[in-house]
Amino acid sequence: MISLLEDEDVGRRRVIIESVSPEIDGGRFPIKRVIGESVTVEANLFADGHSQLSAVVLHRDETTPEWSEVTLSAAANDRWRGVFVVERLGIHRYTVEGWIDPVKSWQSELQAKLRAGQDVAVDALVGAQLLEAIASRAQPRDATAPRDWSAELRSPNLSAGVWIGKWGVALGEFSVRYRDHQLATRYHRELRVIVDPLRAQFSAWYELFPRSCSPSPERPGSLKDVAAHLPRVAAMGFNVLYLPPIHPIGESARKGRNNQLARQPNDPGSPWAIGSREGGHKAVHPELGTLEDFCELVERAKASGLEIALDIALQCSPDHPYVRDHPEWFRKRPDGTIQYAQNPPKEYQDIVPFDFECAGWRSLWDELKSIFEFWIARGIRTFRVDNPHTKSLLFWEWCLAELKREQPDLIFLAEAFTRPKVMFHLAKLGFTQSYNYFAWRNRKDELIDYFTELGRAPLADYLRPNLWPNTPDILTEFLQIGGRPAFAIRLILAATLGSNYGIYGPAFEACENRPREADSEEYLNSEKYEIRRWAPDASYPLQDLIARINRIRSENPVFQSNRGLAFLPIDNDQLLAYGRSTDQGDLAIVTVVNLDPTRVQAGWLDLPQDRMRLDPNQTYQAHDLLTGARFLWRGPRNYVELDPAYSPGHVFQFRRRVRTERDFDYYV
Repeated sequence: MISLLEDEDVGRRRVIIESVSPEIDGGRFPIKRVIGESVTVEANLFADGHSQLSAVVLHRDETTPEWSEVTLSAAANDRWRGVFVVERLGIHRYTVEGWIDPVKSWQSELQAKLRAGQDVAVDALVGAQLLEAIASRAQPRDATAPRDWSAELRSPNLSAGVWIGKWGVALGEFSVRYRDHQLATRYHRELRVIVDPLRAQFSAWYELFPRSCSPSPERPGSLKDVAAHLPRVAAMGFNVLYLPPIHPIGESARKGRNNQLARQPNDPGSPWAIGSREGGHKAVHPELGTLEDFCELVERAKASGLEIALDIALQCSPDHPYVRDHPEWFRKRPDGTIQYAQNPPKEYQDIVPFDFECAGWRSLWDELKSIFEFWIARGIRTFRVDNPHTKSLLFWEWCLAELKREQPDLIFLAEAFTRPKVMFHLAKLGFTQSYNYFAWRNRKDELIDYFTELGRAPLADYLRPNLWPNTPDILTEFLQIGGRPAFAIRLILAATLGSNYGIYGPAFEACENRPREADSEEYLNSEKYEIRRWAPDASYPLQDLIARINRIRSENPVFQSNRGLAFLPIDNDQLLAYGRSTDQGDLAIVTVVNLDPTRVQAGWLDLPQDRMRLDPNQTYQAHDLLTGARFLWRGPRNYVELDPAYSPGHVFQFRRRVRTERDFDYYV
């Protein structure tokens, strides 16, 4: 309901603005972009009558009071579109403004009369008045031109048709720049963009347990031992080294090997059971080293081109200092003991969750935020957050916004294998990247449907998937039964379907696939509950393939964004084909993967040659970047055969045929 008393000019604004996109939940949440990325804004704009409209996208960095403008162009059916680029970290705002453009309307009517041979003497005077009004609103340096044009329109010797052709475009620019803002309708919301660093959009994660990095079987690994692994991890092309929790581990209810309640004296316990008499979330496990060792590792990793990602698990062991000092933060059972974590049939006797409904929730929130601040002060900019869906959603909205206000380059990966709407809401609240259901999407139709969903607005505007084929908690049935080819298949899919992906390090490289028991996704002899031995100079079955796929991703920008993914027809349900396009829409890379780890699969692939800039009458070269093989193809339909024992995938780059003056053919 419009109140005419609120704005004396409201009745003069005739343009209607609706269905603005991108807009998340009516502007409640921001969209996400990275530095240098564009935002394409669309809106429906219309008005009564037949007058001509103009419209702009207004956008600004939140720290800058002045708006910048980008002109919207009219598309079909009153839909308008414009694009702006975000170039600074932090929050940006944008909105849409539209108005009935008197100059554009006058030009259109004048041209129609000229085509009809009608007298336009009066129309020229109308135009002169419009130009004088523009001059009155213009900056002094810009007022001269519209005044001169007005004088020309008042000339008795005017040729209106020549005048329009001479000054029409420039006049339109002046008309937009110096429009009458009192008559312009501005969209009733200012929408937001969170602008993240480039690594939010493109990353390859490698998970490594520091305690498993010892060169000696006589002691657990330390943070100093992790440093010896940095060259190998970097050489494989990863740019994020993710460490599970590095804090002291509780003694009470400590789990034994394979998650058994009974434990041996030397069992190290789960790193996620955080806290002991040595300290809690702001301490380093004494066997791993000191805070100084950690800071040194962060610097050495940066020198190797790696970012250290630290796991933040907001939960405690029963021995955590928080339990002693702040018992009000935890839920009590009727017998007075603290309730431990449960996810039936799983029980986590060694972990007690925080009670986000406690009366002391404000002090709890402040303390939990201070955990992040503690590690930020020690050089961490990337966090993997454990099970955020089991903590207060309102807490995350507040905490992440507060942290990123001070440090807009922070990255938060949400490890939330939960219901879709909860997963999506966490992304809206500010998590930079998200775990997802990729690990369990195996069939062709499942993969196509899922990645089509992830790539479609509005989801694609706020959720960045980070694809993990395995984790310390997840050894899927596909990996258990498919051997090395299954691991290679899932690697290629993860690395080429998404711009962010990760692997649970040496266990994946070594193709470890033994479950704890039948129908379980838990690893046998899980590294979560015991110390393994991973040598920095070891060679694993997938090591070379991982290095090749990461090099391909680094050398081809189409893999560095989730945009431009399109699935292609191939006549075999065991073969998945998809292309990656440039910003101009050209098909640059085509990946074909055999989804069957046990058999050779073949099929005919259909390529959209109109998007490949290839001559359909000439042969062209399909260069497989994975194996180095080269195939001569012709036309849009070609044969593909993949043996999973050799290579379950192709990553094709296409080269057109060029003939030299000496009739020598080569491909570029």
